[in-house]
Amino acid sequence: MVRRPDPEPCGACAHGEFDMCRNGRYTERGIKELDGFASRAWRVESDYAVRLNPELVEVGVLMEPASIVAKAWEQIERVGGRSWFEPRRVLVTGAGPIGLLAALLGVQRGLDVHVLDQVADGPKPRLVAELGATYHHDGVAEAVRGGAPDVVIEATGASRLVLDAVACNAAYGVVCLTGVSSSGRTLEVDAGALNRDIVLENDAIIGSVNANLRHYAAAARALAEADRGWLGRLISRRVPLERYEAAFTPRPDDVKVVIDLEG
Repeated sequence: MVRRPDPEPCGACAHGEFDMCRNGRYTERGIKELDGFASRAWRVESDYAVRLNPELVEVGVLMEPASIVAKAWEQIERVGGRSWFEPRRVLVTGAGPIGLLAALLGVQRGLDVHVLDQVADGPKPRLVAELGATYHHDGVAEAVRGGAPDVVIEATGASRLVLDAVACNAAYGVVCLTGVSSSGRTLEVDAGALNRDIVLENDAIIGSVNANLRHYAAAARALAEADRGWLGRLISRRVPLERYEAAFTPRPDDVKVVIDLEG
């Protein structure tokens, strides 16, 4: 697991919900104030280790992004559970690792999953099709033409797409934002119409980041149930540690690029 609770825990951290830290004093391996795992040997506290099926050793690196979407789905279902909630149609915006794994968990729930991204060909449309989901690349309006989604998982952080996703959902829709937007960009928004729709349709917009122990466990179960070949095709390239810079030079067909610490 990546995150650690703050040293004098807030209420959430004290209850093991450190992904919901209230005061921001948490730390994260490789992200905030703690070294990461980019070495051939390291130690991790047993309380922050979650067992993964040994058959998934080649794709175990997908555990952390899968934990993020496992949390997102849990939060969606909890928010939806405030009233009758039987979602059927899901829109995932963004077909990177987070978006594709969010789609995987939607398919595992038996939902009609639609994925929107910019590219028209390459591995992303194929990966979506292999899930039994529907791929779109012509914008939100085209993606929802067949029906407004009950659930939207936004995985790009693109400001315009975030607003379009919020505006396109069905009544009593739940929009979960997982992408982080850049600041300093402005857009014209009809705030009155947006507010009216959210209020009159009992919509909900939630943000979700990171994950705690139960989400990692849920991610481990989801990966164990997934097709091994499909998970392997999510990883576009493996770059040895000595050439790590190459991992940060994007290629058109990249989905998930992995730095191999043993290569």
